[in-house]
Amino acid sequence: METIEVEVGGQTITLETGRLAKQANGAVLVRCGDTVVLVTAVAREEVREGQDFFPLTVDVEERHYAAGKIPGGFFKRESRPSEKAILAARQIDRPLRPLFPKGFMNEVHIVATTLSVDFENAYDVLASIGASAALHISEIPFDGPVGSVRIGRIDGQLVVNPTLEELQDESDLDLVVTGTAEAIVMVEAGAKEVEEAVVVEALELAHGEIRKIVAAQEELRRRCGKPKWPVPEWKVDEAVLAEVRERYGAALDEATQIVEKKARQDAT
Repeated sequence: METIEVEVGGQTITLETGRLAKQANGAVLVRCGDTVVLVTAVAREEVREGQDFFPLTVDVEERHYAAGKIPGGFFKRESRPSEKAILAARQIDRPLRPLFPKGFMNEVHIVATTLSVDFENAYDVLASIGASAALHISEIPFDGPVGSVRIGRIDGQLVVNPTLEELQDESDLDLVVTGTAEAIVMVEAGAKEVEEAVVVEALELAHGEIRKIVAAQEELRRRCGKPKWPVPEWKVDEAVLAEVRERYGAALDEATQIVEKKARQDAT
């Protein structure tokens, strides 16, 4: 079992692997306060015959027991994913999908399961970190890792990973940033007319914290990372590509410049 701790915004985020979900290609338990998320990454070793796209699935599974509740009444089972879980899954998917190598088409399934929530530390950012870490230490080819943080602004001061109560009652900014050590790859935000300069400052603050999270994942891989699977070389028939460009290139360029959505769809 390996454990890495990283200080982010004055709080300790712990990454642990080797104790749970040992049959997954990669599994990381992420903890901040009493919020705990288990993230697993599993992939097929071979590409399905005839498959010509990259099938990545991300699921976030909220559990009632994580909040100390047991489903009662007529329905005893967990319900369908909530809107929060769906949005969290998309928040994980968007920055990860472009970082898989071109030509890698093996099916990949990432599952983030909430084991405990303390109603102070949001689980979505932890799930994003865990997904990146699970992929990074696994055999699955992945050009990461990435880190993720949330930035709020309380009384004019930027705060890294504010509590849920602070975010709801006091903050006029809710900015989620995900990135690598070199660049920011995703930004999602809601705000109450915050100035552009404040957003730029928040992005710079977030990227500094992201670098620390990325460094922690790199250290985790150095300790227990598995050799990556080879990725087949992506080959394009240059003759076919040239013919497609000659036949449709000009028309496609013209169509993509159409401003009106319906007309643009019809033209393309």
